[in-house]
Amino acid sequence: MTRIRARIAERMMQSKNSIAMLTSFNEVNLGKVMAMRKSLGEAFEKEHGIKLGLMSFFVKAACEALKRHPIVNASVDGNDIIYHGYQDISIAVATDKGLVTPVLRDAQDMSFADIEKAIATYAKKAREGGLALEDLQGGTFTITNGGVFGSLLSTPIVNPPQSAILGMHTIKDRAVVENGQVVAAPMMYLAISYDHRIIDGKDAVLFLVDIKNQLENPHRMLLGL
Repeated sequence: MTRIRARIAERMMQSKNSIAMLTSFNEVNLGKVMAMRKSLGEAFEKEHGIKLGLMSFFVKAACEALKRHPIVNASVDGNDIIYHGYQDISIAVATDKGLVTPVLRDAQDMSFADIEKAIATYAKKAREGGLALEDLQGGTFTITNGGVFGSLLSTPIVNPPQSAILGMHTIKDRAVVENGQVVAAPMMYLAISYDHRIIDGKDAVLFLVDIKNQLENPHRMLLGL
């Protein structure tokens, strides 16, 4: 077992043995997000020198939802619940040696371009084995995307001492009803795994619905509504 694999195993066991983990699910229509990426992607890349990816939308949506549902951004320290007045978002990145979670510091203050550039930098460093310890420490919430490997649905494992993790999955065209008509829409299943010791089911579900509503109305998200 490699050193990084041993550390991953240790963290997974810590999560399993110390957290009362539960997972809730929802689904999101990404039609408007995909349309925005198509219409603005070329101009975005020309202006910022980086492609407009999908993850930046999820990071922005998560930051807004975490502001409205601060318990999801909290952590447990003994018998105390620690609330964090900032959103340090851990992004799961797969490498040949295992999964690592570099942190977007103060993600609530980052622009779409800032997020995309930071993720690209972390991905490059991860592939080259150049991530520093400080790159991986201190996150308050994690987003993982099993969809890049074709995962349709999963139950992601909470990354302690965090209390919740958002799971993204593959996008599939599915039949949905819009204005009384059956149409094909790019749908994604969402999962939120959380520590049931401090996060009630209602709070987790409302948080996930908040994420869904923002992604289905990205113009509101861009305006911070």
